[in-house]
Amino acid sequence: MEEFRGPCHRVNIRDPASSSASRRSSVEGHESRELSFHSVKKRGHGSRSWIQIDSDGNSKVLELDKATLMKHCSLPARDLRLLDPLFIYPSTILGRERAIVVSLEKIRCIITAEEVILMNSLEGSVVEYSSELGKRLQINKEHHDDLPFEFKALELALELTCLSLDSQVKELELEVYPVVDELASTVSTRNLERVRRLKGQLLTMTQRVQKVRDEIEQLMDDDGDMAEMYLTEKKERSEAFTLENLGNRGTLFAVNSKSAPVSPVGPVNGLQKLQRAFSTIVGSRHGSLSSSSSGEENIDQLEMLLEAYFVVIDHTLSKVFSLKEYIDDTEDLINIKLGNVQNRLIHFELLLTCATFVATVFASMTAVFGTNFEASVFDHASTFDWVLIATGFVCGMTASVFAPSLDFDYNHSF
Repeated sequence: MEEFRGPCHRVNIRDPASSSASRRSSVEGHESRELSFHSVKKRGHGSRSWIQIDSDGNSKVLELDKATLMKHCSLPARDLRLLDPLFIYPSTILGRERAIVVSLEKIRCIITAEEVILMNSLEGSVVEYSSELGKRLQINKEHHDDLPFEFKALELALELTCLSLDSQVKELELEVYPVVDELASTVSTRNLERVRRLKGQLLTMTQRVQKVRDEIEQLMDDDGDMAEMYLTEKKERSEAFTLENLGNRGTLFAVNSKSAPVSPVGPVNGLQKLQRAFSTIVGSRHGSLSSSSSGEENIDQLEMLLEAYFVVIDHTLSKVFSLKEYIDDTEDLINIKLGNVQNRLIHFELLLTCATFVATVFASMTAVFGTNFEASVFDHASTFDWVLIATGFVCGMTASVFAPSLDFDYNHSF
C-alpha cells in the first residue's frame, strides 16, 4: 500500500507546476493575440507620413492620421482608401467639393486649391513628382500663368503617368519583337515559354493603359465632373459670397439698431421676420448665382488639358494593340506551319499505305500460286502471266486514282 502511495504522491507534486505553466502559456498567448489584434485595429487609425506642397512650391513632411486628413479635405473614407499603398486600385481621378483625389499608377495624392498632399514614399515616381512640381511652381511665380494651381498639379500627374507607361511599353517592344521573330523562325519549347511570359506582361500593360485612357475619356465626356474640379474658382466664389453676406448683415443690423421699439414683444417678432426674409432673399440670390455660374462654367481649359494627354495615352494604347496583333499574327503563322507539317505527314502516310497495298496484293498472288494443290490452271504456263498482268493493272489503277488527290491536298496545304 505504501509503495502505491509513493508514486501517486510524486505525480501530485508535479501537477501544480505543469498546470501553472500551461495556464501561464495560455495567458501569454491570449495577451499576444490581444496585442496583435489591437495593433491591427489601430493600424488604420495611426498617423502616416505625407508630403505637403503649397502653391509657392514649398514642401514639408507632415504626420497626419486618417480622421484629420478627412476633416481637412472634406473627403469620405472610401476616397482615402484609393491612396493607401496596401490596396491595389485601378487608376482613378475623382472631383470632390474641396479636393481632387488622384490615383494614377504610383502617384497618389490629394489636390486642393492651395496645396497638394502626397503620400510620402521612396518610389521614383513620387520623388520625381514632388521635386518637379516644386520646381514648376517656383518658376511660375516669376512668370504669370492663367492655369489654376489644381490643374498644374493634375497636369504633372498625368504627364508623369503617361510618360512612365509609354517608356514601359517601349521597353516591352524591344523585348517582344526579337523573341517573336525568333519563334517564327524556330518553334521550340524555350521560345514558346518566353512568348507566353511576354504575352502575360502585355495583357497586364494593356489593362493599365486602358484604365488610364478610360478615366480621362470619362472625365472629358462629363461636363459636371470637369466643372467640379475648378477648385480655385469655387473657393473665390465662396469667399466673395461670404464677404457680401457679412456686409449685408452688418447693414441690416445697423438699420435695426436705429429703430426704436414700440412694445417689448413686437420688435423681436419684427426683427425675426426681417432676418428670415433677408436670409430667404440671400439664399435665393446665392442659388441663382451658383446655378448661373455652373451653367456658364468655362470648362474649355480643363478639357483641352485632358484632351492633350488623352492623345498621348491613346497613342500608347495603339502601340500596345500593335504588339498584341503582331503576336497574334505570329501565332497564326505558326499554326499554318504546323498544319503544313501535319499535311506532309498525312501525305507520306497515304503514300506508304498505297505502297503497302500494292505489296500486299502481289504477296497474296504469290501465296495463292505457291500453294501445293492440283488445279487445271497450273497446266498452262501462260495463265500465270495473265494473272500478273491483271494484278499489276489493278495496282496501277489504284495508284492513279489516289495520286492526284494526294498532290491536290499537298499543294493546297500552303
